Amino acid sequence: MRDCPKGQAGWPAQAHLTLRCHARTLYGRFRAGTRSRHMETQLSKVLVIGAGGVGSVAVHKMAMNSDIFSHITLASRRIVSCEKVAESVKARTGVTIDVAQVDADNVDETIALIEKVQPKLVVNLALPYQDLAIMDACLATRTDYLDTANYEPRDTAKFEYSWQWAYQERFKDAGIMALLGSGFDPGVTSVFASYIKKHLLDRIDTLDILDCNGGDHGQHFATNFNPEINIREVTAPSRHWANGEWVEGPALSHKQVFDFDQVGEKNMYLMYHEELESLATHYPEIKRIRFWMTFGDAYLKHLEVLQNVGMTRIDPVIYNGQEIIPLQFLKAVLPEPSSLGSTTKGKTNIGDIATGQKDGQEKTVYVYNICDHEDAYAETGNQAVSYTTGVPAMIGAAMMLTGAWRGQGVFNIEQFDPDPFMDMLNKHGLPWQVKELDAPLDF
Repeated sequence: MRDCPKGQAGWPAQAHLTLRCHARTLYGRFRAGTRSRHMETQLSKVLVIGAGGVGSVAVHKMAMNSDIFSHITLASRRIVSCEKVAESVKARTGVTIDVAQVDADNVDETIALIEKVQPKLVVNLALPYQDLAIMDACLATRTDYLDTANYEPRDTAKFEYSWQWAYQERFKDAGIMALLGSGFDPGVTSVFASYIKKHLLDRIDTLDILDCNGGDHGQHFATNFNPEINIREVTAPSRHWANGEWVEGPALSHKQVFDFDQVGEKNMYLMYHEELESLATHYPEIKRIRFWMTFGDAYLKHLEVLQNVGMTRIDPVIYNGQEIIPLQFLKAVLPEPSSLGSTTKGKTNIGDIATGQKDGQEKTVYVYNICDHEDAYAETGNQAVSYTTGVPAMIGAAMMLTGAWRGQGVFNIEQFDPDPFMDMLNKHGLPWQVKELDAPLDF
């Protein structure tokens, strides 16, 4: 459930160079004093890009914390989506937010919006394809940046942090901060790992991230977040970290049954997820890191049929003389994820199981959160998958705006002190639990 450097594989070299040069040219537009002036007067202004379910939750939660977020602007390609969220925010919280239209693929357009709004922070809740363009706009305007999913090229089903980590020196030289992956997974799952290392284990040997959505939306087939991103992720080969190297396998080929608290037994499948890359980098002591996600049999059968008939392809085909991408067409006919909130019932259970050493003894701990779809909808008008990503996005933004987490450069969420983030999870709708297990996982 993506909340969506070691080289430039997968991204055309010329395009990457163009982006870098474009940002460098635009960066030169700004006088040295610009940053300090709006730091003094606009400390709590935030610009949120993306008005889907996650953006809606994040903005609702920001409005509920007006002591931190004094001024919120929500922008999207479709301003009507922003207006719909703004109406809900006003009705639920009494807070008025501004809305704007922006094509986040267009760096100049995004720069113009940032110049107009003058935010302290840009929160990118748009598509992962747009991460680099928005980072370039932030670099040009010397504005802090946050996202919930790492970059993925539109024409290649491949996601990794290398493209964003490559911005480290440029963000550092500009004196600004980028916080990557501040959703739930990635995001909270990485903070859980940091919390385990700080408080529960002296050394982590194995780490398993378990993502269970026990909700039922009543549809024959639908995805709980962007269908295009979801299906690209699920159909990718599995990959996990073991003894210093990546181990790959066919998609959805390794299944285990796990009994999730308040959800019950579910089939879960070994998958690749982006936090594995950053955790393996920042916690090299961990010998094995795996990610598991639950899927129902009906979902997998529909997905198999769609794959077999070519509807999950991301290469263009000609239809009636026009080029179309089958997966993008499929997205257009599937239910909009943000429309599923009113019909979804059940709970999510997402957490980390870690085995390692504590005071010379082997110990296994489980840190997890349970979120109720109906409770999430009652509070924000969105189901729990959007809620569990949007709330951590708000908390990560709060960490940056309050100065609890600060730095210059590009950072993953596990590089900071987990305690203030964990405290805010408890206070803002995502309480967590810690259990000590009798033994390590036996699979």
